[in-house]
Amino acid sequence: MSVPKPQWFRDDAVMVSTAPTCGIAKGGGLLYAFDLSTGQRIDCTDPETGAMVPLIDDVLLSDMEELRKGGKETPTLRFVRREDVSLRLAVPTYYDRRYHEAFVRAMERLEFRGFRRVTIASMIADRQITIRHGHGSAPKDLRVGDIPYIKVSDLRAGMVNINPTNRVPKKWAERMWGGTTSGLHAYDLLSPERASRNIGDFCVLMPGQEDLLVTKEVIVVRPGPEAFFDAFYLLWALTLRVVRDQWRRVVFMQTNREDVGDRYHEIEIPLAPDAVSAHAVSQSFREYFLALATAREGLSRYLASGEHHFFVPGAETGADDAPAGP
Repeated sequence: MSVPKPQWFRDDAVMVSTAPTCGIAKGGGLLYAFDLSTGQRIDCTDPETGAMVPLIDDVLLSDMEELRKGGKETPTLRFVRREDVSLRLAVPTYYDRRYHEAFVRAMERLEFRGFRRVTIASMIADRQITIRHGHGSAPKDLRVGDIPYIKVSDLRAGMVNINPTNRVPKKWAERMWGGTTSGLHAYDLLSPERASRNIGDFCVLMPGQEDLLVTKEVIVVRPGPEAFFDAFYLLWALTLRVVRDQWRRVVFMQTNREDVGDRYHEIEIPLAPDAVSAHAVSQSFREYFLALATAREGLSRYLASGEHHFFVPGAETGADDAPAGP
């Protein structure tokens, strides 16, 4: 017996809904809609009783209703060419092109005149950037020593936040480094690659923070040997909203064990036409972090006496053994 095809069915395309809600909350109950401007729950009229009832946040239902009306696409419902769909990547959000389309439109604005759209993969291939992973994980019973251990939770708000109570022995760090140094450079850009909701948020490694053991769930990005730009330009490009939003497409889940594999290589960023332009657009980032580095260095020198219980990398040596002040 043949199955009748719905009106919207197409042989050459797959219908994909990237609806973020389906009316069910995490706890299994109903997911109500809220007015973001007031924080109040939205009510609506029940079509059967006429009574006011809470509005259910169910974008998936709205998509299916539009589909039933004749296959009309919505911001979260679209048809994807059959040959573009892979069973290896059978996750709806991967086929959500809204974020990339927003990037393409942004690149047409006047301020991006002369810039080119390039993928992270092409920049790696052209040796304009280099990307490496962190060193590895440290067992909890080894987290006593001299070398700070950086977890994904330590990457917040653009900074690598060192926990001075979470360190490992230097010999263990050297074993994970594969040598006597970490291989990290000042102003490297670090981002969680997995195990964090902050995947795609980049933080800056400040001078004095190079001797770290970084968990393997982090990627480290820096300008490559063929780059005509510095790390501050990369930070400017990677933190543009139209670039940051593209990470939503390659992060498939919101669990704390998610990773992006190498799918982030597909993300596009703007590439400046020359070094002068790259320097100009990223000047505010450069001024901020260089000024911050100077201030940290000055505070580090002041704290070197050990009179204060305050941690700045490079000034902590001997602090625990320093005599108490008068």
